Amino acid sequence: MLLDRSNSALMTRYASSRDNLRILMNHLRESSKSIQIKAFHVFKLFAANQNKPTNIMNILVANRSKLLLLFAEFKSDKEDEQFEADKA
Repeated sequence: MLLDRSNSALMTRYASSRDNLRILMNHLRESSKSIQIKAFHVFKLFAANQNKPTNIMNILVANRSKLLLLFAEFKSDKEDEQFEADKA
C-alpha cells in the first residue's frame, strides 16, 4: 500500500516518523526472512526520501554501521538482481 504511487502523501508522512523507522528497524532484525525482506522494502522509503527530517537522518547516521553489516548478510531466497541492487 505504501509503495503505490497513488499513496505518495501517505508514504511521505509514514517515512517522516521516527517511531515508524524504529519499529521498522526492529523488523529488520526478525528471525523470519520473509519479514526481513518486506521490512527492507519499506526501509528503502526512509533511506531514499530526499526530504528526510533531521530526526530520521540522525537515526540513519547513528545506525549506519549496524545497518550496513545487517544488509551485507541479507540474502533473498531466490536470485533477485533488483534486490541486490537495492541493497547496494
